[in-house]
Amino acid sequence: MKLISCALAAVAAVIPSILLGAPNLAVKPSTGHPKQHIAIKGSGFQPGESIDVRWDGDLLFTVSADDNGSFPKQRTHVPKKAAPGSHTIEAAGTNGDTADASFAVTTPWTQYGFTPAGTRENPYENVITAKNAHNLAVLWSAPTGYVVYSSPVIANGIVYVGSDDHYFHALDEKTGAAVWTAHVGDVNGSAAVMNGIVYVGSTEYSSVFALDAATGASVWQANAGSYITASPTVANGVLYVGSEDFNLYAFDAADGHQLWKVTTGSYVLSTPAVSNGTVYFGSADGKLYAVSAQTGAELWTVAIGGEVGSPAVSGGVVYVGSTDNQLYAFDAGSGAKLWSVTIGNRISDPAVANGVVYVGSWDDDLYAFDAATGAKLWTATTGNDVTSPAVANGVVYVGSEDSRIYAFTAVDGTLLWSVATAAAIDSSPAVSDGMVFIGSGDDHVYAFTPNDRIR
Repeated sequence: MKLISCALAAVAAVIPSILLGAPNLAVKPSTGHPKQHIAIKGSGFQPGESIDVRWDGDLLFTVSADDNGSFPKQRTHVPKKAAPGSHTIEAAGTNGDTADASFAVTTPWTQYGFTPAGTRENPYENVITAKNAHNLAVLWSAPTGYVVYSSPVIANGIVYVGSDDHYFHALDEKTGAAVWTAHVGDVNGSAAVMNGIVYVGSTEYSSVFALDAATGASVWQANAGSYITASPTVANGVLYVGSEDFNLYAFDAADGHQLWKVTTGSYVLSTPAVSNGTVYFGSADGKLYAVSAQTGAELWTVAIGGEVGSPAVSGGVVYVGSTDNQLYAFDAGSGAKLWSVTIGNRISDPAVANGVVYVGSWDDDLYAFDAATGAKLWTATTGNDVTSPAVANGVVYVGSEDSRIYAFTAVDGTLLWSVATAAAIDSSPAVSDGMVFIGSGDDHVYAFTPNDRIR
């Protein structure tokens, strides 16, 4: 009887594994940035089995399988220090059952302002720091047919950038090799990438082009009345873009049909910022506009003077510069002026990060101001006019018409690194996946990364 009992027990132990199938681990989403929230569930384990789930060997959580050998969705997040690239999530049970899944970490810079709010900060960058930025070196440089004024954007391992050679370029993020080109006319602004489509405005054809992000094939084309030198912003399925025909347009991002337009008193060269159902943009008529993102109805307008640039919205405040040589802060809800500061010459579009506003100026300086009060925190000097900054992981990057790109500490403006290209830089930098990207007047796009990552 004892032998029979043991045999039955052995069979009972085997049957569940046959019925349950091989252990399996499911992770959603399967790609994302550091600190990304993810859900992990498993099946095919032994009933009641204790299971350790690890990220590259480091414990995320421990869970027990239910009577069916499964465990339900466990919500966790990608580790803050997870570097760009492929990682392994492994589930190991106490009975020896194992399953794994891959996760791709990426920190894409998908539109001019990084997010629709336009703050120009990548909060997920974790490769380049104030301690190793001095080791930045050229990873690659890729030729275009003419000057690159466009600021690059990056998504799914591809760098998208326009040029005055009449073409829009898609380049491999790691090598700079051409993936595809599309003839859309000269492109001065940045693109925006969303849901597998890249959107770009043309200064030559007075149109917005929607292209397949993987192939460059045309998805749709929409007329915007005149030259588009500003960058489009995409938010909640809508594309917003300014035109030199004095209008800001809203197009359906899926099919390109016009939803509405707002007419101003002059050129709209500003890249709009979108936040909490409101679109904020400037015009060369000297005004800052706030309109409904859904209908275009005016919410408020403030007369500033000069040509009003591209705003950034953070913490319920709109920050914007103008050719009247001032940086302004307005209440995002009412348009009430909170503060303004005068800078030596025409200033760039602002970047906002960790309670600080950063702007470049044509007086050859980069400035940092307290976002709450407008008090000047520091200045740093370059050799010529300064582009709009990009901020990531405690470092501020700018280009300059002295042909150089610079990196400064965000906290006090200490120079960390600079390198020269062969001509003036009017492109603003972007930071993604441990790399810094920028265009130059020498007809090239550049990618920089710490030299210990160059093989």
